[in-house]
Amino acid sequence: MVTSYGFNVPRLVIAAPSSGSGKTTVATGLMAAFSERGLAVSPHKAGPDYIDPGYHALATGRPGRNLDAFMCGPELVAPLFAHGAAGCDLAVVEGVMGLYDGAAGRGELASTAQVAKLLRAPVVLVVDASSQSRSVAALVHGFASFDPQVRLGGVILNKVGSDRHEVMLREALEEAGMPVLGVLRRAPQVATPSRHLGLVPVAERHTDALASVSALAAQVRAGCDLDALMALARTAPPLDCEAWSPHPASPASEARGSGGGAPGNAAAPVIAVAGGAAFTFSYAEHTELLTAAGAEVVTFDPLRDEALPPGTTGLVIGGGFPEMYAPELSANEPLRAAVAAFAAAGGPVAAECAGLLYLGRSLDGKPMCGVLDADARMSERLTLGYREAVAVSDSALAQAGTRLRGHEFHRTVIEPGAGAAPAWGFTHPERRVEGFVQQGVHASYLHTHWAAEPSVARRFTEAAAARR
Repeated sequence: MVTSYGFNVPRLVIAAPSSGSGKTTVATGLMAAFSERGLAVSPHKAGPDYIDPGYHALATGRPGRNLDAFMCGPELVAPLFAHGAAGCDLAVVEGVMGLYDGAAGRGELASTAQVAKLLRAPVVLVVDASSQSRSVAALVHGFASFDPQVRLGGVILNKVGSDRHEVMLREALEEAGMPVLGVLRRAPQVATPSRHLGLVPVAERHTDALASVSALAAQVRAGCDLDALMALARTAPPLDCEAWSPHPASPASEARGSGGGAPGNAAAPVIAVAGGAAFTFSYAEHTELLTAAGAEVVTFDPLRDEALPPGTTGLVIGGGFPEMYAPELSANEPLRAAVAAFAAAGGPVAAECAGLLYLGRSLDGKPMCGVLDADARMSERLTLGYREAVAVSDSALAQAGTRLRGHEFHRTVIEPGAGAAPAWGFTHPERRVEGFVQQGVHASYLHTHWAAEPSVARRFTEAAAARR
């Protein structure tokens, strides 16, 4: 559902010619630097990425939110943005890949450029200038002229080697008529560690991550013209859209009340959501949708907690890095047994990617929950990409025939890849079935964004309520 909302917030989209240019460094540093000025900064990430929003949240003190035109549809990008940025002084959107890169074979769909156009936002291009001088003008000119509807408002030069290098770059861009809004020197001391699926999540290195974000803010504050960037952000025109809302517009929801299940409400079904270092992948809207549907959402940590939260009637186990914590997860036998017993009793369980692995028999030879007769292991092959899917089997999450778009991103394999009752049938870019539906369990590699189909959260909450 959407609700009426007059919306006009200053905003910037931080893009780059390609991945690895420094978008996350600049976007996170800007968010932190503007927050330090006392501004309420709304952080956003184009695409399906879960990790960068964690750093954005650390920089701003607000939930990092994703804007994905493939999974949610272009029509929801502006409403979701307005929902997240309500009441803020500035919004910063970090792009994905190169400025014009999107879903394979789908033109501009899900590209940073499309998001910028949908938000009517000026774009700041972050350029890795480490191996070029005057050629930077030709590069920037090409990006500025490729799509006249994308408004490139300036450039931030990254990895500049010296004062002389900076002078040459500035002279070239002055000839091209492109403002230089910042110059950052090479600074490996603020680099953020990464591994097989990207940056190491904040939850796994919170203290070090705080120091990294603080260092990024200092670097950006010293190298960027914050006043000019804010002035550019203020040139964004008003958005003619309504803000998305998690609250369903239906007689049933009105009868329950619009506030959903507040903590301590004995009438609310308790939905336990896995968190902690091993399960860091989640979209803020999922919890909001569950709460709006009437649930009390309680987070637990499978690495530390030996029991599910009291009164649990629904269980959500999202994505993350269980392969990094397989010994610790396996050693928590009381919780593994509790999860297995909950599933065996027919309790509704929604598991995505990491959750799928945790529900299996084993992960890299370490015993897991044993809910599914399947074994998982690390692989050299990266499975990555958008998927179009249809629910094959009725489940607590989706009725058979429900169509959703999602995203796969993992370096593990599970055997078998599908159960007797598969979760999803992929229709694009390949045709295959995947995942498991058994009793109340829906487990799959596919990451989905429930804002695209709020009935998923309502259906799951109703299944949890039926277990009280």
